[in-house]
Amino acid sequence: MEISVYDSNNLNFVELNITGDNNNYVRCDKESKFVDSEVFNLFTKCFESANKLYDYFFPTKYNSRKIIPLRNELIKNLENLNSIKTQAEFSSFVSSQFLGNEFLGELSSKDKNWEQSWKNYHTLLINVNIDLISLTEKCADQERILWVIGY
Repeated sequence: MEISVYDSNNLNFVELNITGDNNNYVRCDKESKFVDSEVFNLFTKCFESANKLYDYFFPTKYNSRKIIPLRNELIKNLENLNSIKTQAEFSSFVSSQFLGNEFLGELSSKDKNWEQSWKNYHTLLINVNIDLISLTEKCADQERILWVIGY
């Protein structure tokens, strides 16, 4: 599990694709960004709230009408992440998200002592959130469509 936004060399992912128009996109384009499913799940609520048609298994389009609501949801999520001050708050926040307990399970498998270094993982999630906000702002500024595709 990678807690980051990354390029196409690492796959088990959700693709964040800005290469297309209203009807098409270039799958796994070099300009696409990718997020591990376990990490993306923690942000699913933002994507669902911004677009009621969001579906993990079907490409979901965030056009000019949906991209700002997505940005706003991600900003609210970032505020929630930034308010976390303890490991207990971190665990509670993560487990309250979609499939958050799976994320914690993966984290435990990856790092048996994650509870002592929870701040590092907290910071990584904040960075992912910031990267997602930046991507939505790029789409808004450049009038691009964000396609979200789960694999």
